[in-house]
Amino acid sequence: MGLFDKKYCDICGEKIGLLGNRKLEDGNMCKNCAKKLSPFFSERRRSTVAEIKEQLAYREANKAAVEAFHITRTLGTSTKVLLDEDAGKFVVTAFSRWKEENPDVLDFSQVTGCDIDVEEDRTELMQEDAEGNQTSYNPPRYHYSYDFYIIIHVNSPWFDEIRFRLNNQSIDQAPARGIFMQNESERRDTVEYRQYEAMGQEIKEALSKVRQSVRENIEAANAPKTAQICPLCGATTTPDIHGRCEYCGGAILT
Repeated sequence: MGLFDKKYCDICGEKIGLLGNRKLEDGNMCKNCAKKLSPFFSERRRSTVAEIKEQLAYREANKAAVEAFHITRTLGTSTKVLLDEDAGKFVVTAFSRWKEENPDVLDFSQVTGCDIDVEEDRTELMQEDAEGNQTSYNPPRYHYSYDFYIIIHVNSPWFDEIRFRLNNQSIDQAPARGIFMQNESERRDTVEYRQYEAMGQEIKEALSKVRQSVRENIEAANAPKTAQICPLCGATTTPDIHGRCEYCGGAILT
């Protein structure tokens, strides 16, 4: 086949327009099908046609989970972590009309960890000498900026982490009135820096807490039941999953 031969999407069968091809390991995909993939998915070029079709089936089924999702808690300001604590699920989205974007609905049990990554960018400030040349200060002076990122590690067939920036714009620590903060703790001791630091910690603690709660519930459900004396009928019984006597159905206090 020539370079400019017509290509067809191996997913939907439609003709792929100019510059619209998205290469797969063993085929081609149009940009419209590519838009339906998870925004956290990054292995498209190494995925087969069969794997992409499987993910798109999951993404279609995800729409029902989105409709059933009820927000009980919101974390973050720009990109948000939305929790449905009653259902044990969460989504990450940067859209105000988030349901229209079909965000991935994940179970709390899929969280395997959460990290905060603070990226520091440093630019040296220069001065002009008598000849008009740019020279360094002595000692050197710098302009610093910071970006806060959250990395949520998850157990999913399609991606293993969700990474997003907390702040809309970089947090600039520009020198003011000739004062140059060279000490790291001083540079980071500002209202805006502490605001995003606290926001990141809140998200990390919330996801760590719900993850631990799920694990404890699973462990409790899988723990071996011990025989007890029913206070109502006096029988020696092993309570069922609802904590009731297998003989009379009465509630047993544990």
